Amino acid sequence: MTDTPLALVTGGAQGIGYASAQALMAEGFRVILADIKADGVADAASELGAVAGLVCDMGDADQVLAMFDKIEAEHGPVSALVNNAGIAAAGDFLDYDLATFDRVIDINLRGVFVATQRAGKAMVANGIEGAIVNMSSINAQVAIPAIPAYCASKGGVMQLTKVAALALAPHNIRVNAVGPGSIDTEMMAGVNANPEAMKTAMSRTPLKRPGTAREIGDVVAFLCSKKASYITGETIYIDGGRLGLNYTV
Repeated sequence: MTDTPLALVTGGAQGIGYASAQALMAEGFRVILADIKADGVADAASELGAVAGLVCDMGDADQVLAMFDKIEAEHGPVSALVNNAGIAAAGDFLDYDLATFDRVIDINLRGVFVATQRAGKAMVANGIEGAIVNMSSINAQVAIPAIPAYCASKGGVMQLTKVAALALAPHNIRVNAVGPGSIDTEMMAGVNANPEAMKTAMSRTPLKRPGTAREIGDVVAFLCSKKASYITGETIYIDGGRLGLNYTV
């Protein structure tokens, strides 16, 4: 074991999770990556020089709890948790499949609760004044009918963040969220490949460009650091000004 703080980043094989791990390492954390993609998380951990790359389906509570047990047995408890793993699934609202809805909620919201509760218990038991950062979205506030489960899950994450922040504040454990807008990641690949879709997205983004994964990761690392020691229960929107826009420019 070492005194260097340990961070766990879920959905860490690529995109915002990978960039968050990079930023956390620059901030002085040891990092463990978790992802459902076995090859991807192994490669990412090797590239970054992470402590470990673990395979975990965040929609399966038993897997999540077993992952924490393994981490604590081999590396000690985490001081920072980044609940980044998430999926989106589009479909017509009237025909949206219930199994798809449940799967999105299980990963994006239920998994965040399970991981936050489990990490919180370990932090309290070990006297760690840690930090938890959850991945919400501007879609916590901006509704898109074609992605009902995603919007509902991210709204839930926003409120769950406040609940957890209040519950863990007596232990000096901080819980915050970030809400990305249009970010140049795999999840936005369909928009990137469609000039009209990109034009529409950028027409609603005052800074007129998509954000980068590292721009999100840097805020995640800040919220995990002592620099953010008086911030808890907040969702910071990193959206190029999107939520401040009440007209189409």
